[in-house]
Amino acid sequence: MTAPSNSTHAAQQEQRFLVLFDFDETIICESSDDSVVRVLPGQQLPTWLTDSYREGHYSEFSQKILAYMAEQGVSKESIHSAVEKIPPNPGLLNLFQFMQSHQQDFELVVVSDANMYFIETWLEHAGVRHLFRKIFTNPGSFDATGRLVLQPFHSHSCSRCPVNMCKQAILREYLVDRQKERGGTPFTRVFYIGDGSNDVCPSQALGPEDTAFPRRDYPMHRLLVEMQQLQSAKFKANIVPWVSGEDIVDCLKKMMEES
Repeated sequence: MTAPSNSTHAAQQEQRFLVLFDFDETIICESSDDSVVRVLPGQQLPTWLTDSYREGHYSEFSQKILAYMAEQGVSKESIHSAVEKIPPNPGLLNLFQFMQSHQQDFELVVVSDANMYFIETWLEHAGVRHLFRKIFTNPGSFDATGRLVLQPFHSHSCSRCPVNMCKQAILREYLVDRQKERGGTPFTRVFYIGDGSNDVCPSQALGPEDTAFPRRDYPMHRLLVEMQQLQSAKFKANIVPWVSGEDIVDCLKKMMEES
């Protein structure tokens, strides 16, 4: 995919739809941490490390993994190569191609509890980094010793989310900021594409014209279905499960024809 022209940037304020993507197991087919761990000499983590995981502290756990990998002599180049090789989910590159051909309509953002180094490395290699206006994720960069060091994205007061990231807080703030930057014009519709339990909270900020796209039979999908059944009045958005990016393309095409 080629980079957009200046005229595309000039037209950004006219974009009607905001599309938010999770990264691990949404854009890519698995957890980026799992992919990187396979470059270890034994291709797996020791039990003492896997047992140290605490619910709601995944970023802290990722940092422990990366520190262990550095101790085992895994190089920056090996990590970089492993990230580049992670396959996308089926049909996701076709979805990006569709959105590139309709850049006047879609503004794209990543909201992920992975890290900036993994996400930017993968998007650049896939040739789609230019499609995304913003990436919200945990800062990550290599220090002088060759260790990839992560920082928490922010702190928040949401009891439902991991301590380092509430995606709903990010979404709400982004919508307010962008509406100001767009001269008071809100997005016509917001689409959220994800798979995990931490993608439920931002989906609850969506309105009746918006759509949550949970990966079928993954935690986000199961939790949204439960929410719909138990307290449907509290969840306002449409729910469209997906298996392939093509499912999302089909739905977006229909919505564009109707609007």
